[in-house]
Amino acid sequence: MEPGPAGPPGRSRALRRRRRRRRLLAAGLSCTLLALYACLPELPALDAWPGRTRPPPEVTVLLWWEPFGHRRRMTDCQRRFNISGCRPSADRSRYREAQAVIFHHRDLVLHGLGQLPAGRPQRSPAQRWVWMNFESPSHSPGLRDLAGIFNWTMSYRVDSDIFVPYGYLRARRAPSHFSLPRKTKLVAWVISNWNEAHARVRYYHQLRKYVPIDVYGAQGLVLEEGSRVRTISQYKFYLAFENSQHPDYITEKLWRNAFKSSAVPVVLGPSRSNYELFIPPDSFIHVDDFPSPRKLAIYLKFLDQNKPLYRRYFAWRDKYDVHMTSFWDEQYCKVCEAVRTAGDQLKTIQNLASWFES
Repeated sequence: MEPGPAGPPGRSRALRRRRRRRRLLAAGLSCTLLALYACLPELPALDAWPGRTRPPPEVTVLLWWEPFGHRRRMTDCQRRFNISGCRPSADRSRYREAQAVIFHHRDLVLHGLGQLPAGRPQRSPAQRWVWMNFESPSHSPGLRDLAGIFNWTMSYRVDSDIFVPYGYLRARRAPSHFSLPRKTKLVAWVISNWNEAHARVRYYHQLRKYVPIDVYGAQGLVLEEGSRVRTISQYKFYLAFENSQHPDYITEKLWRNAFKSSAVPVVLGPSRSNYELFIPPDSFIHVDDFPSPRKLAIYLKFLDQNKPLYRRYFAWRDKYDVHMTSFWDEQYCKVCEAVRTAGDQLKTIQNLASWFES
């Protein structure tokens, strides 16, 4: 995406909203993203369209820095995600043959622009440089220095060139009855980055006055390694509070900690309407639904005593499965897929910071 020149604030916001709506409508016609994902199991693989007589050409995707310096074995995209002809690699000697090069933002900040491939102006016009970031704008420094460098964006934002959310719902092949685990506790919260200035911590301090909350992690109970889902599944509610509030920034706190644990998520993040692009409106509780933390606490206690109403928050489970994005394998393979489908379309992101921070 290449944002245009800045105009009056109100006009700019309205323009962004119209562009956002058009993009979503183009992706799913009159459907929401949830409906789009529901159709995913029915779509054929890229190499399965009628009339294709030979496999697609191989695509080499080079990862310039492995995220956070953690070396890992490159995945088999065909086996894992049914994406054929993909060769992800961290071998920099393959730079010249790579159709796409991925740059992870956190590592770009750590190493600096001087560590980008030498001879940037002479790189092949057909080679895409992909900016990859799954942190929110609040935790993404150095954006102002990245104008005119990258061709594509890859992030959790819907309007990224390569959109990879933290998770999504997939339609079950056949409806099945969801069995709710036994619940013996009320509210849980797992937090590793405790910051008193964060909205989530401030809200927690108010909410705990009216309802008991078991906190695990930095400021609370010990959570044994590998026990997160098992532990949270004992609770009726989970505080899926994001560390910052930005459009589409809905992380594993919802998808894994709440949904995979079969706890009703109480969310603090983007707006309710933003969440409803991805999940059913009756699958979660938003803090904005209540005028105060005290009112929210009253509602949680009410649901605790009303089993039929509580179980309504799981009605969608009979139709959908939760898919957690596989970091970072899924991202690498998605770039291969994007290179093949983009053809000769070329562009450069001139205002990356203006877009990502909007």
